[in-house]
Amino acid sequence: MSCIQTIQDYGLRAIGIGERLLPREDFTLCEQFTLIGSGMIWNVYFGLTALVTGFFFATALALGKASPRKGLRTPSEWFIFIFRGSPLFIQFFFAYFVFLSMKSQFPIFNGLTSAWAGAVIVLFCNTSAYSAEIFYGALQSIPKGDVEAADAYGLSGWARFKRVIWPTMMRLAWPAYTNEAIFLFHATTLVYISSFPAWQQRGDALYYASYFADKTFNPFIPYPILAGYFVLLTLVVISIFGIINRRLNRHLPGEQRQKLRLRPNLIR
Repeated sequence: MSCIQTIQDYGLRAIGIGERLLPREDFTLCEQFTLIGSGMIWNVYFGLTALVTGFFFATALALGKASPRKGLRTPSEWFIFIFRGSPLFIQFFFAYFVFLSMKSQFPIFNGLTSAWAGAVIVLFCNTSAYSAEIFYGALQSIPKGDVEAADAYGLSGWARFKRVIWPTMMRLAWPAYTNEAIFLFHATTLVYISSFPAWQQRGDALYYASYFADKTFNPFIPYPILAGYFVLLTLVVISIFGIINRRLNRHLPGEQRQKLRLRPNLIR
């Protein structure tokens, strides 16, 4: 079988398009590249969906934590504390158990035991908590002069938040938020090895890399391939976030513009 035929057969297998059965023996390098790359579709889906939806919820949580109203501040603080204080692996495990229990009582929740829905909810909550803490820190760092200037111009309420507070908060938080986005995509590899089962062997990139490592007893081929794909994905994230960062800082002199600095999360 040629490499082009292999790509046609397995390139979209992770989402149910192409060959139903996985190769069993005589694994080629092309098969490993193709299937692991196919699994990356799920990693991108998990990360992108959680990142986009979590961004808005994280903003709301940050504002809630900074609110003088206890009814808004306390729930926000507890949500952030719980999801930042517990390991992501345990969150996946516990969520799957809860969703499975809900499924037996309420059939309407059937979809939550599938990774495409249940895992996204866990990632959404996790990244919202971490991002909210980043946004809260940026919110507290907004220069008082900016707010006083907005008041002097007669801006208040939504107008002040939209035109002064929110853009400044994003500008200050964006470098740290970029690191959170990168870690979120890396964290998607926990979905299928923690609790959520892969349906008909349709898993993410790590699922297929583990499959080849188990079958060939040689992890030094599939895992470097997996790492290579994530390095490429990280470069894409850095490029996109770098463009947004330049947009947010376009009004500042060149020497005052914040540059993205990647800081690995050693402890999560």
